[in-house]
Amino acid sequence: MTSAHAENPQNKQQHSGDIPVEELEKAVNEAFNSTMDSLKNLVSIPGIAWPSFDPNELDRSAEAVSSLVQAAGMPDVRILRCNKADGTPGGPAVVARRPAADGKPTILLYAHHDVQPPGNRDLWTSEPFVAEERDGRLYGRGAADDKAGIMAHLAAYSAVSEVLGEKFGLGVTFFFEGEEEAGSPTFRTFLEEHQELLRSDVIVVADSSNWKVGVPALTTSLRGLVDGTFEVRVLDHAVHSGMFGGPVLDAPTLLSRLIATLHDDDGNVAVAGLVGRDDVVVDLTEEDYRADASVLDGVRLAGSGTIGSRLWTKPALSIIGMDVPAVDVASNTLIPAARAKFSMRLAPGQDPEAAMDALKNHVESRAPFGAKVTFTPGERGNAFSTDTTSSAARVALWALEQSWGVQPVEMGIGGSIPFIADLLEMYPDVQILVTGVEDPDSRAHSANESLHIGDFRHAVLAEALMLARLNAEGLGA
Repeated sequence: MTSAHAENPQNKQQHSGDIPVEELEKAVNEAFNSTMDSLKNLVSIPGIAWPSFDPNELDRSAEAVSSLVQAAGMPDVRILRCNKADGTPGGPAVVARRPAADGKPTILLYAHHDVQPPGNRDLWTSEPFVAEERDGRLYGRGAADDKAGIMAHLAAYSAVSEVLGEKFGLGVTFFFEGEEEAGSPTFRTFLEEHQELLRSDVIVVADSSNWKVGVPALTTSLRGLVDGTFEVRVLDHAVHSGMFGGPVLDAPTLLSRLIATLHDDDGNVAVAGLVGRDDVVVDLTEEDYRADASVLDGVRLAGSGTIGSRLWTKPALSIIGMDVPAVDVASNTLIPAARAKFSMRLAPGQDPEAAMDALKNHVESRAPFGAKVTFTPGERGNAFSTDTTSSAARVALWALEQSWGVQPVEMGIGGSIPFIADLLEMYPDVQILVTGVEDPDSRAHSANESLHIGDFRHAVLAEALMLARLNAEGLGA
């Protein structure tokens, strides 16, 4: 399912002769300093869609993106939003549409302008919302995830518009979401309300990664996702740990014992009923994985099977938060209740509802010492796999090889983009491509997030080539 692929040299020569590769590369390069300046300006805006952050900054981010889309020459640029289930407004999306000429397909270019919170400032080498270039990389929150995706789309579109002029008849829609990092709570509603506005033949989701610096990739599979919380309660209220400690164990201890049942002694997920396979073709070495994931020396890797299967085609279960007293404010009491938040990634082919039920049954049936366990389900998202024999995928792989000059990799990604399932349900005939500008050291969501500037330039050119070839040959390419 996961394999390396590129078109053969004969096909490469055939198509490069039909597309103005050198002219497009020149246009991308001449505008690249301006592209970088625009990206830096976007990084300076802390647009975070979480309720605890200033919504005015998110609005400012949408306005800045809207101005860039207008400057690229797109007509009819709109800032749109829908309400959440509780009636509060969702994040502002920037949408613009250029109709297709007769006989030409329409391509929708997706990215998101909202970003993750910066986290602990002390972990950053530079200010999170001040873009800084160091050693060939651009540092700052959103520099890679996903404001670079926005700028790759805009810069590619501008280059093709400049080079092809009136010959550019491809329909193009920009859809820059404003709440992806908050779980896209109004995405489905947004699609339903604007189904015709967003209708297209090809969708490019620029929110993934490349294989490594200097080697591009097309993401062919994404894991699904379920998350939620479970709470362990043993007392009605806190009591003195000296006066009452011994006959009853505190909630954090019992929560820890319950968490320990989620994996076997080798580190495999021990929840019964989950789908998993060990059938990847392209694989990571343990050395590369350790370097990319910053694994400390002496730490044994978890799970069995290939590294690739553990990342892409098997479930992974993480505890990403716990509600227990912080060490600095802990009192000498038996804690009555403790809660953990889980994030479980699902292999392609796994039904999210079945996975949620399996985890619920697991924790409720293993309540330690008879403690009361309360399971609260959260978000659910389907896995994704693409058909790399589709016409759009073949064009994308050709464009990646043309731009980077090396064979692209078709690879799985351990992460999830749950809204892709909504896109496929609303538009069942659409061809979806998942691309990206990140690399294994981009550290998206973490401190010192960064973008490799050289690969970013390649990504812009690759998308320009893809647009130009789809314009010339349509989906019969």
